[in-house]
Amino acid sequence: MAGFYEDERRLRGILGWIFSTDHKRIGLLYLFAILFFYAIGVLLGFLMRLELMAPGPTIMRPQTYNAIFTLHGVIMIFLFVIPGIPSIFGNFFLPIQIGARDVAFPRINLLSWWIYMTGAFLAILSLFTGGGPVDTGWTFYVPYSLRTSVNVPLAVFAVFILGFSSILTGINFVTTTHQLRAPGMTWFRLPLFVWAVYATAWIQVLVTPVIGITLLLTLMERLVGVGIFDPAKGGDPLLYQHLFWIYSHPAVYIMILPAMGVISEIIPVFARRTIFGYKAMAFSILAIAVVGSFVWGHHMFVSGQSDLASIIFSLLTFLVAVPSGVKVFNWVSTLYKGSIEVAPPLLFALTFIFLFSIGGLTGLFQGALATDVHLHDTYWVVGHFHYVIFGGTGFALFGALHYWFPKMFGRMYHKKIPYFAWALLFVGFNTLYFPMLILGWKGMPRRYYDYLPQFHSLQWISTIGSWILIAGLILLFANLIYSLFRGEKAEGNPWGGATLEWQIPSPPPRENFAEIPRIERGPYEFRK
Repeated sequence: MAGFYEDERRLRGILGWIFSTDHKRIGLLYLFAILFFYAIGVLLGFLMRLELMAPGPTIMRPQTYNAIFTLHGVIMIFLFVIPGIPSIFGNFFLPIQIGARDVAFPRINLLSWWIYMTGAFLAILSLFTGGGPVDTGWTFYVPYSLRTSVNVPLAVFAVFILGFSSILTGINFVTTTHQLRAPGMTWFRLPLFVWAVYATAWIQVLVTPVIGITLLLTLMERLVGVGIFDPAKGGDPLLYQHLFWIYSHPAVYIMILPAMGVISEIIPVFARRTIFGYKAMAFSILAIAVVGSFVWGHHMFVSGQSDLASIIFSLLTFLVAVPSGVKVFNWVSTLYKGSIEVAPPLLFALTFIFLFSIGGLTGLFQGALATDVHLHDTYWVVGHFHYVIFGGTGFALFGALHYWFPKMFGRMYHKKIPYFAWALLFVGFNTLYFPMLILGWKGMPRRYYDYLPQFHSLQWISTIGSWILIAGLILLFANLIYSLFRGEKAEGNPWGGATLEWQIPSPPPRENFAEIPRIERGPYEFRK
């Protein structure tokens, strides 16, 4: 380990960052890259909403809309939501929270960021090469992805490359959690954020190879002509859906479990109470990871699978809601009779609970076979998905930024501005996405470039919501960027947190701890 540090001291400037094996610098590299791609994804979503503001052509043609829709999905899913919280805050804080100096494999950790950037570059490159931007949607559904003339192979290969970054990160986190815990850091003294990232890492390691194999088979069929998924060649397109969703539904938990870990860190600190039902929270994290890996078939209720399979997948879908409900109950119970300080991180955490609950409840409508027949492939699905992923992971990431910003950068942001930004985000989010639930209930199909005049008023309201939401995002990040350079110097523990990251200076030193700590109490036992 010492050899790594000596090598890095010889590098200065940008080279000192992009060749650093310091887990904190790698976390910051992910932060800047992921937020850059997020900004692009938001811009593309904004253009889509402008097009849908009124029936008929508005600012683009159908082919352009399909390409923007696809790129928005690929960027938001594979470049922002899946790597977001684990790669940024998992990298930065998991080693510190367990009392380690770094992750188990520092060089592999750096390699994972390089692979992420390579995959992102190839995804962007696919826009400007071959037959033009990919127009298949982010799922790359066959047989259309096999027959369209656009540059599907490069985009599919880019996602395949991104999968390696996810796998390497998962291996690193699992090994680090098992091998590098400080003396006395037993499993039931781990912070819940560590539990969440640990469970997520197992999903990354076990299910990401499935999407890798699926995309390789798609490339083989596209480039070589092997008949695997194309029915014209004796293939089975339903097989592609099974393989794709075997990965992509657990990927939802790669997105949401770390967010739940963040909320579990924020609420005890600002309620000044030990987390309610710590062991139940830890086991519910594992239960979500395990049961959530067996519910992929609920994406395929109308695809032609057997009635028995649909009934089983429907039952499993309802079962996975149970551990999620346990977490919501325990968060609210932690707040009960607490000395609550409504600081910006807690505001985003409470918003997460509210929006994620709406997303979860609307998901139960889709889990029921009878209603899913009517709601499948409508705007209801779009609204539900964004309530879970953006209302969940997105707001949790904003909460994490405001919670850990003083620790990461050693500076404090302006405390009043986040309240105004939150208000814009909350109003804009619900104005943007709640009308989509009503549109879906009325039968508006998703992924459509145009629509009937009867849907105009709700589409118009939704577009207005996107403007309010983007105004909130601009205000939020403008405050953080300004504070990064001009903010007041932060204290070592401005929130009064009890986990290990709050017991060291801000920002943390190179090796985190002068001496490896010995743990003698639970993670949320606050000192008076």
